[in-house]
Amino acid sequence: MAALGWLPPRRRSATARSVLAGEASAEAARKTALAEAPQFTEPETEAEALTEEGPDRTPEEPVFPVAGDDLAAAFFDLDNTVMQGAAIFHFGRGLYKREFFRRRELARFAWQQAWFRLAGVEDPEHMQDARDSALSIVKGHKVSELMSIGEEIYDEYMAERIWPGTRALAQAHLDAGQKVWLVTAAPVETATIIARRLGLTGALGTVAESVDGIYTGRLVGEPLHGPAKAEAVRALAAAEGLDLERCAAYSDSHNDIPMLSLVGHPYAINPDTKLRKHARTNDWRLRDYRTGRKAVKVGVPAAAGVGAIAGGAAAAIALHRRRK
Repeated sequence: MAALGWLPPRRRSATARSVLAGEASAEAARKTALAEAPQFTEPETEAEALTEEGPDRTPEEPVFPVAGDDLAAAFFDLDNTVMQGAAIFHFGRGLYKREFFRRRELARFAWQQAWFRLAGVEDPEHMQDARDSALSIVKGHKVSELMSIGEEIYDEYMAERIWPGTRALAQAHLDAGQKVWLVTAAPVETATIIARRLGLTGALGTVAESVDGIYTGRLVGEPLHGPAKAEAVRALAAAEGLDLERCAAYSDSHNDIPMLSLVGHPYAINPDTKLRKHARTNDWRLRDYRTGRKAVKVGVPAAAGVGAIAGGAAAAIALHRRRK
């Protein structure tokens, strides 16, 4: 990978792989950023979004974001912050539908998605296993092919899972003339599609290695998770000439505390227990767009989560039998 000359020297506390992943993601994001971001259809205003906050609403906050501040931008985590569930699992479902893999892998994807919804937090081992599965599945396929399929998968599984309240927050930054970026461990191609559909500027995501437009089955660095996300935001801010003290970041997970700590305006959105505690200790702003905190921590009742596994497995078996 070519040296990124626009980055200033720094003392790096993250691992070399985290730094590489972050810089690769920033470089990819800048290359694919939308020239003109379309506006949302029937956007919800920030004032309307605040009516959903419940006990975590902070009264009489100063006007934010500041209109016309071109040194500021917003960075949004994706899974369970902007969208219910994990993008990589929805992507896996779409690939199964297109016969990229067999029902054994489908059962694993179904279980991982149900676990994610039931736990309401990211587990690095589960997420890593899902990414390893996805990398093995896409190896040898064209990047352009997966981008085309990703557009279809967004419509099938993701479009209806966007949190209206978080979407309104993103729109507030766009209306203020600021750039808005997704920052996610999902593949950068998938993240870019979601950003485009939501009218955002672009996306920072995990970069899978490709040679001549074909996936090799390897990553550049490591998944964009935890410290790697912070490195990606830092690299992008340096390239874009942003003042991180004037920027905002939004996430649901304590794994993103490194990213949230970089900016002057950190928000905990639908936070897990550890992030909620950290946010309150550090006087960070809180937003919770879930209703019935315990129930929607998982998105569906536990029985329905188990039913998702059974339903997915049943569908796979039925499809397998029809092919015989």
